[in-house]
Amino acid sequence: MRIMAIDYGDRRIGLAVSDERAILVGDAWTMNEWKPERAVKRIAEEAAARNVGRLVLGLPKNMDGTEGPRAALSRELAEQLRETTGLEVVLWDERRSSIEAHAILHANGRKEKDHRKTVDAVAASLMLEGYLRSQSL
Repeated sequence: MRIMAIDYGDRRIGLAVSDERAILVGDAWTMNEWKPERAVKRIAEEAAARNVGRLVLGLPKNMDGTEGPRAALSRELAEQLRETTGLEVVLWDERRSSIEAHAILHANGRKEKDHRKTVDAVAASLMLEGYLRSQSL
C-alpha cells in the first residue's frame, strides 16, 4: 500500500509518496494551492492516481508540544480529506521538518532564495520517512 505525506502550508503543499511496499519514499513534489477546498480536491486526485491507501498529514506543534492555530487548520484539513477520500488520515508531528528541509537544501548548495520552490516537498519526504520508519519498528 502506498502512503502519501502532506506538508500543508498557506501557499504551497509538499507531497511525498512511498513505494508500493511502503518502505521507501518515492516521488516528492510541491503543489501551489491556498484554498483548502481546492487543495483537498487536488490531493484526493493525486492520491487516487497513485493508488494511495493512507495519508499522513503534518501536524504543526510548538516546540513545547502545544498546538496553535496552524494545528487546528491541519485537523480541519484532515477531516475534509477523510470525508473526500475515504482514506485513513494519520496526523504526524512535523516539528522541525521545515528546519531540517532547509538545512538539507543548504548543505546541497541550494541558495536560500531557491528553497521556497522545493522545501515543502523535502519536508513532506522527511515526514514520510519518519512515519515509514516508525511503522517498521
